[in-house]
Amino acid sequence: MMNFQLTEEHLAVQEAAREFAQMELLPGVIDRDSEARFPAEQVKKMGELGFLGMMVDPSYHGGGMDTLSYVIAMEELSKIDASASVAMSVNNSLVCWGLEKYGTEAQKEKYLKPLASGEILGAFCLSEPEAGSDATSQRTEAVLDGDHYILNGTKNWITNGSSASVYLVIAQTDHSKGHKGISAFIVEKGWDGFVIGKKEDKMGIRGSDTHSLMFTDVKVPVENRIGEEGFGFNFAMETLNGGRIGIAAQALGIAAGAYEFSLAYSKERKAFGKPISQHQAIQFKLADMATQIEAARLLVYKAAVLKDQGEDYAHASAMAKLYASEVAMNVTIEAVQIHGGYGYVKEYHVERLMRDAKITQIYEGTSEIQKIVISRSILR
Repeated sequence: MMNFQLTEEHLAVQEAAREFAQMELLPGVIDRDSEARFPAEQVKKMGELGFLGMMVDPSYHGGGMDTLSYVIAMEELSKIDASASVAMSVNNSLVCWGLEKYGTEAQKEKYLKPLASGEILGAFCLSEPEAGSDATSQRTEAVLDGDHYILNGTKNWITNGSSASVYLVIAQTDHSKGHKGISAFIVEKGWDGFVIGKKEDKMGIRGSDTHSLMFTDVKVPVENRIGEEGFGFNFAMETLNGGRIGIAAQALGIAAGAYEFSLAYSKERKAFGKPISQHQAIQFKLADMATQIEAARLLVYKAAVLKDQGEDYAHASAMAKLYASEVAMNVTIEAVQIHGGYGYVKEYHVERLMRDAKITQIYEGTSEIQKIVISRSILR
């Protein structure tokens, strides 16, 4: 039976996330964007409040919450600061989830516990200069040498690139096997040969800590491999299925934030002797925005619930990310239009949200990749 009412627990998560966004993320968010400054203090507080390991079992210092709680929190934080929320998304969806599901007990004890508690941050390293949407074309390689692997290669566009302490790195261990020869490894910051490149100067999510990473003869202990050799590609794809739910929730939040700013502005701004909210042209824009956001929210919630129920959610998460990211782009463009000239300046937030929206159509699988996933599913 479908239930469209949030539980008291979900409403409590929503209220806590909304309060944190308003009290901790909103002050200084424009300056952080302008200066491309990572919200280190705010992310630290997010960890202290349990936002960085929401779905991890309490035995590993996590919150033990469901995926729906996670996407509710992601939406509220993303309404204000997508640079902070993407750090949360990567730590929850791509790092903690993968370690908890596929890591050894020793790996969970050493790495998952401090990641889930927010003591440290994690990063997920898949993309390369020649391997973005085509994740099978890994050039980074790990060669077994006794009790360790020798890791060489470069990773691009890595969120939490310099702020992380633990990195999940996807690398080729047997080129002759193609994608079945790809493996996954846990790498620590500070290991010899591991160099963090300069921070990317991005159009949006400018506060997010995005870097290239270089590995030159980095020694990775065998016990830091996740699963067996050749499991890395499946590990990455399974992890990204859940990660797309987080990014869909981020896109939803960006759209909802732009809508809320626009709704409030339309009631204050006057033109031709009355608030612009009383002009049909603006009313229709707001109606379209609200409808698109609600449709995106239902898709995101459905994907989250399917995941929580143990159902196959790859199809639903791809749909949620595809549609929510398109809604984020459409709604933020309309938000700037509603604000008129004020929408084109930083003070009113919506121009930043419009810039932030674009990346949701690109990272953790472009919109085109989502369409491939969806079409394969419906044609199967």
